Amino acid sequence: MSPSQIQERFARVVVLSGLLFILGLICFKLKFWILDLDIWVHIRVGGWIIQNHAFPHVGVFSRTAAERPWIAYSWGYEILCARAYAWFGIMGIAAFEVLMVLAVAYATYWMTYRLRGSFWLSCLLATAACAGFLIPAFALRCFTMLLFAITATLILEANRSGRVRLLYWLPLIFLVWANLHIQFIYGIFVVGLFVTVNLLLQLANSLGFSPAFVQPPKLPVLPLIAILAACLLATCIGPYTFHVYKVVYGYSQGKEVYSLISELRPPDFDHFSHYVELILAAAAFIALGWRKQIDLFKLALLVVASVFAFRAVRDAWFVCITSVACIADLPEREALNDHEETLGERLVMAATVVMALWLVAPHMKFTPSALERAMGTLLPVDAVNFLHRNPQPGPLYNTLDWGDYLILFLPGYPVAVDGRTDLYGDEMMEQFALTARGVSYKDDRSLNESRLIILPRQKILTRFLTADPRYTLLYQDDVAMVFIRP
Repeated sequence: MSPSQIQERFARVVVLSGLLFILGLICFKLKFWILDLDIWVHIRVGGWIIQNHAFPHVGVFSRTAAERPWIAYSWGYEILCARAYAWFGIMGIAAFEVLMVLAVAYATYWMTYRLRGSFWLSCLLATAACAGFLIPAFALRCFTMLLFAITATLILEANRSGRVRLLYWLPLIFLVWANLHIQFIYGIFVVGLFVTVNLLLQLANSLGFSPAFVQPPKLPVLPLIAILAACLLATCIGPYTFHVYKVVYGYSQGKEVYSLISELRPPDFDHFSHYVELILAAAAFIALGWRKQIDLFKLALLVVASVFAFRAVRDAWFVCITSVACIADLPEREALNDHEETLGERLVMAATVVMALWLVAPHMKFTPSALERAMGTLLPVDAVNFLHRNPQPGPLYNTLDWGDYLILFLPGYPVAVDGRTDLYGDEMMEQFALTARGVSYKDDRSLNESRLIILPRQKILTRFLTADPRYTLLYQDDVAMVFIRP
């Protein structure tokens, strides 16, 4: 290796380390993990699995849905969360979230570089994609983004090169993915779409219909069908086997949840990331149309990803990763040669970024005490501490916002509702939403059965309970109000 090549490789490691370091600083500044209201129930469920050496099949920790069927479909992630929290406390969770964001950022760069071969263009595309979806991106979803980027890379490389062996990794990927996050279904859809498009193109060719403007298939269909079947089988290898697909079906039938959870609503273009998302999608469509032959798989995937992403903010990553992959996978691909980072270089880069972030963390208020204070601005930290000092009889009533937090920090009180929307269903979720707005709250059985009520101070329901003589205000601060009912 010549001195100039050594300098080039060193410069690339420095640039990538610098970009990841800057992203880490942004994470420190925004403290976005505090908005991950679901993380607390994941910690508790992971702890339950470890403690009981079993997997739950009903609504543990819930008072109103304790006997309803429920499965911990993210059990692998939940065990990781439980261990991180047990070993390092709140710092472990925050660091875990930041590291997962950095991993997704690097995976997006790796994907674009594998597809394009241009270091600087890959950095640019990865940066744009991250600006469109990565902040905030919670650790659970980061696993899906990471594995989706790897899956997309293998599919597009195999499609371009005709090497079906690249796809032999997919069943292993889905074995891991299906035991981490329910959104593995997005990856299964992509593989199924790829197989379907290739099958249709092969059938069209056999019938003598092969328009010149359509890119012909390069992979044999039978191995693709076998790979898809292996991926489907791999997703059923786990404690819940094929029952994970029942969860997918249940989510597809839900309606009320889309009006309750803000990230499930369409982008309102009040944030610059929404515009980045739109620009990337438009650029990807232009890139596909620029080619002499249209790749029907990429076109179909981009259309579907756009529909999902512009229907729910949560799925912005879907169209951003798909878009930069389509832009990078142009025919004029530069040769990779030996420019891709070696394992040693990646380890050095990771160690450098982690050490640098660790050194600056105290100056960015990334400390346990600072994180606790930040949590106290959004969560009932002080109210929970008050109840630890002054226990009250239950049952407990709470709103959706804090159910997951209370599951972890008030373990003696089963919650009325939490973020596991698949457990409660539309009817119950609608009732909790109406009660939170003070609509017919006197007829809410869950509320009437409760003797301890913890509510966000700004909820409309707090005004009704304050004026209702049946309830006594026991505690209040700037964030929470605690009522009791004799």
